[in-house]
Amino acid sequence: MLLPDILVPTYVQMLEALSKWLAKAEGQRPGGEADALLSARLAPDMFPLATQVRFACRQAQEGVFRLMQQDFPPALDTLLAEGRDGGERPGTLAEAQARIAETLAVVQDAAAAGIAIDPATPIAHALPNGMILDLTAERYARDWALPQFYFHIMAAYAILRAQGIELGKADYAAHMFAYLRPSPAA
Repeated sequence: MLLPDILVPTYVQMLEALSKWLAKAEGQRPGGEADALLSARLAPDMFPLATQVRFACRQAQEGVFRLMQQDFPPALDTLLAEGRDGGERPGTLAEAQARIAETLAVVQDAAAAGIAIDPATPIAHALPNGMILDLTAERYARDWALPQFYFHIMAAYAILRAQGIELGKADYAAHMFAYLRPSPAA
C-alpha cells in the first residue's frame, strides 16, 4: 500500500517537477549561468541547490529501499557523498538531471515490483548522530520519508525562485492539472 499508493506517485510527480524546474532554469539562464545556480543557497548555513537535488534523490531512494527492507545499494552512498560535497563540487545541471532520471528509474522499478508492505512493519531508523527512531512502516513513510523528501524539493524550489528563476505554483503542482475539470462548452 505505502509504495504504490503514496510514496511512488509522490516521488515521481515531484521529481519530474524538479527536473522541469531545472530545465526552466537552463532556459532562462544562458551558458554557464544556469550551472552556477547549483552553488546558490538560501542561507549561508544551508546546503546549495546541488545538494538539495541530490538529497531529494537520496531521500526518495532511501524510502523505497528501507520500506522494501532491502540493503542500500552503493549508489546511495555516492548520492550522499555528492550531496555533502555540493558546496565544493556542485557539478552541472546535466549531472543533476541524470541523478533525477536514475532516481525515477529506481522508484518506478520498485512500483513495478509490486511488493506489498504491511504498514505495521517495524522500522528502526538510525540517524547519523547515533539516535534511533523506532517506527512502523506507515509512520516512517508519513512522518519521515515524505517530510524529508519535501524539505529538499521545497528548498530546491525556493533557491531557484530566490535566484530569479520564473517559477510559480503551477510549476510546483503541475501534476494537479490532470484533475482539472473541463470547463463547459460556451
